[in-house]
Amino acid sequence: MRLESAALTSNNVSYALSGDMLDYWGFFPTENGWGRLPVMGFGVVTASSCDDVPVGGRYFGFYPLGDHHVVHAQASRGGFIDAAPWREKHAMAYRSFDKAESTPQDDAILILRGLFLTSFLIEDFIRERQNFGAKQIIITSASSKTSIALAHCVQRYSNLHVVGITSVGNATFTESLGEYDQVVTYDNLDTIEKTSSIVVDMAGNQNIVGKIHSLLPDLIAHSASVGATHWNAERSNTPIPAPRPEFFFAPSQLAKRGKEWGREEINRRISDALAIFIDSSARWMTMRHTRGAEAVAGVYDDLVAGKVDPSLGHIVVFD
Repeated sequence: MRLESAALTSNNVSYALSGDMLDYWGFFPTENGWGRLPVMGFGVVTASSCDDVPVGGRYFGFYPLGDHHVVHAQASRGGFIDAAPWREKHAMAYRSFDKAESTPQDDAILILRGLFLTSFLIEDFIRERQNFGAKQIIITSASSKTSIALAHCVQRYSNLHVVGITSVGNATFTESLGEYDQVVTYDNLDTIEKTSSIVVDMAGNQNIVGKIHSLLPDLIAHSASVGATHWNAERSNTPIPAPRPEFFFAPSQLAKRGKEWGREEINRRISDALAIFIDSSARWMTMRHTRGAEAVAGVYDDLVAGKVDPSLGHIVVFD
């Protein structure tokens, strides 16, 4: 398969950081000491020994960041799965390739589809548990696209007060989104209302989570750890006040809902919700296309350093 285009977001940094723990490096094995970064992209079949996956077919899925990829394809409804022996242990969401015709929204789909799925499933997980009895949800790294998508889902489907926490530099942008009821900067956490709360940490910053828990003693109904946008933040040796944050693994909730609702129904719900979010994102997101290994490495370095403008969506194009 020839990779046509792919998204680069902070999610890819999270894949690299947790590559050993969650086996993202195991998606596309290579020589020891190196890793092939998983990205969400569109690819075109250039040669095939599988009758149900024809040459010229275009598919959306996880690819290694590179121009070509060989897949052990096994036909499935609407596409195929990667049936390589080393992929069997990975969640189906990471192994599936969906047939995809070209549309004007391809760039937005690349940037938003994967992260929106995570956000949709977090909100579904919380709502399934009656919001843990909480009145507000506090989301760190509020300017990140996954956080924005979560705020969007909560506003649409739940009745929680949505608080976004972000840096001073990103506060104006975050407020302009209209997805948060309150935007708080990291140096002003004491302005958060003292009421029963859910904490969703997209930053992976134990210091910030610890401060939030300390400011809301006995008021944290649930605390979830999702992302790692602040991966290089100094680690604190001070234990986080209870409750202990629980890691949220989106494929587990997806598999659960797939069994309960059926694949077609869950795909319909996600597709309908994603379409609404894509439409709303056109107000604040601008696409930027990048070509060439050196330029792509520069974008990735900026993502690692947290220097990427949150209003930009970075698309890697393979000509």
